[in-house]
Amino acid sequence: MKFLITGGAGFIGSALIRYLIKNTDHRVFNIDNLTYASNLESLKAAEKSPNYQFKKLDVCNAEGIETIFKNFEPDIVMHLAAESHVDKSIVSAKKFIESNIYGTFVMLESSRKYFENSTSQEKELFKFQHISTDEVYGDLEGTNDFFTEDTPYAPSSPYSASKASADHLVRAWHRTYGLPISITNCSNNYGPNQYPEKLIPLVIKNALNGESLPVYGEGLQIRDWLYVDDHVEALLEVAERGKIGETYNIGGNNERTNIEVVRKICNTLNNIVDSSKRPDIQNYENLIEFVKDRPGHDIRYAIDSTKIKNDLGWQPKETFESGMEKTIEWYVDSLLS
Repeated sequence: MKFLITGGAGFIGSALIRYLIKNTDHRVFNIDNLTYASNLESLKAAEKSPNYQFKKLDVCNAEGIETIFKNFEPDIVMHLAAESHVDKSIVSAKKFIESNIYGTFVMLESSRKYFENSTSQEKELFKFQHISTDEVYGDLEGTNDFFTEDTPYAPSSPYSASKASADHLVRAWHRTYGLPISITNCSNNYGPNQYPEKLIPLVIKNALNGESLPVYGEGLQIRDWLYVDDHVEALLEVAERGKIGETYNIGGNNERTNIEVVRKICNTLNNIVDSSKRPDIQNYENLIEFVKDRPGHDIRYAIDSTKIKNDLGWQPKETFESGMEKTIEWYVDSLLS
């Protein structure tokens, strides 16, 4: 099959492409505008494959997107391209509205036009898969509740509101135009190659550089952590076997407070980093600095992945401990080698 992937030079997109090129015979066309968080270095292995193509292109460029549909004729569109950093959306929301809402509209319209002009056989294969976030649900007040596919939307930030808007557009194009779609809402991803603006890579990078480790408030915000390769396998299960029109929540079953995550990183670095490389640091926990909480900060996210487990047989392979070990070791090797 032929996969058209947007945002394929980003953290999750590049992991998805690496998996497809390494483990399947599918053809992959990667669209990415190469913004600050993109990284073509993470796709070096894929670039050697005859099954891989790349074009630098903004998903808001309707003419360019329609040309790619016409020439590549995809079977599955996996739409990952998005601005995703909450703090940046609070400072300036404009780019989030443009990329996450209007960009999704362009992808949907291009998909609709392509689908309507496809043969019956092509229509049987085609699917538009929208990759979203658990942040569209807002937050959970108690410790026993979980986000399900039926949880009402209550986004808290400009970022999550833009992703919620995109989700609604996808469902509308399915109901109004009959476009075959699926939506996935995932919990916080982590792993190698992540741009160091998100919590885990930022803390690792700052720690190895001997810089302060900023923690919002008291660090009691709870997130469910999903190893990126587990997420990739879930996405492909949905792409290949998921039911048209359905939403699937993808979680890692690894709830941790932010301060627990930061201390886990510090303790691991204390054990694995050669003291000769950072003789000035006796204990990485001494670098922790509690800072003013950000506006509208959600308290707890936690996903119920029962539906994807029961319907598609997917569940995460990595525990928080095993995933973090792989992640921290990768950053140590990359930054201190």
